[in-house]
Amino acid sequence: MNGKIFVKELKEHLNKEFISNFLVSQKELREGAKDFYLRLKLNDCTGSISGNVWNNAKVIAEKFEVGDVIQVKGVIISYKAQLQVTVNKITKIPEEEYNLSDYLETTDKDVNKLSEKLFNYVDGVGNSYLKQLLSKIFDDKEFFTKFAQAPAAKTWHHNYIGGLLEHSVAVASICEFSTHLYKVDKDLLITGALLHDIGKVLEYNIKPTIEFTAEGRLVGHIPLGDHIVCEKAAEIDNFPPDLLFKLRHLILSHHGEYEKASARLPQTLEAVVLHHADNFDAQTVGVAQLVESVQNDDAKWTEYDKLNNRYYYIK
Repeated sequence: MNGKIFVKELKEHLNKEFISNFLVSQKELREGAKDFYLRLKLNDCTGSISGNVWNNAKVIAEKFEVGDVIQVKGVIISYKAQLQVTVNKITKIPEEEYNLSDYLETTDKDVNKLSEKLFNYVDGVGNSYLKQLLSKIFDDKEFFTKFAQAPAAKTWHHNYIGGLLEHSVAVASICEFSTHLYKVDKDLLITGALLHDIGKVLEYNIKPTIEFTAEGRLVGHIPLGDHIVCEKAAEIDNFPPDLLFKLRHLILSHHGEYEKASARLPQTLEAVVLHHADNFDAQTVGVAQLVESVQNDDAKWTEYDKLNNRYYYIK
């Protein structure tokens, strides 16, 4: 990585030519007014930036794929107050010449502290059946390693290594706060918060880029999470059926709306709180990531948020 210019450093090279290596996370050949051009998203462990190949795009597109690390020779420009790369030359880097971890974005939170906080929540659950269930899932070291490394999304929020752990702990924290304001079943709500996205461990592959697994695309993290909970609960003697139904409902309804792939609408007080806690953290972090990705000091707005159909003012 000697001599590499990181994404977060590119603003220092505005209107200058540079050479550096990046992971290709998105690649799309588009038809322009006069000819085809290639739209790229280039990543490293500090963030991402968009890039465009304007000349000879079809030929260049055949030289590499999403997930490859490439050396880019180009110029940093500002377009609509957002930095992007005009790519003039691309060279694919052989796998043996780079360490993939240098190109994968990771949570900036302390994973050990996040893990400690999660297990503190588990220890604080008073219901013996729910505590046994949480312990069966999270005490599995192989599974917890995958959980702690998994992203919480592919594109919008917490879409980096450790994102799922960070998000789950944050949602549990919001839910815990809500128990001081509303008459909810705290043990059930905290359990649902910690487990609501558990299926994402199976939904995504994280190397070399975040992609859906076949299970993730065909089944989805909500049914996958429900299956994990049912499977583990079946291993606990006399797990109360009504308690399992309530917990399953939290997982199956946490997206809140059928239009947003929720299997059920929230129909208990705990389900309503969990849905809003989940959405609160996801939307807040998603917008914060957009704000933090702005590298042009003169910019007044973020890039366009396609999910919510808006820009965000940052001055």
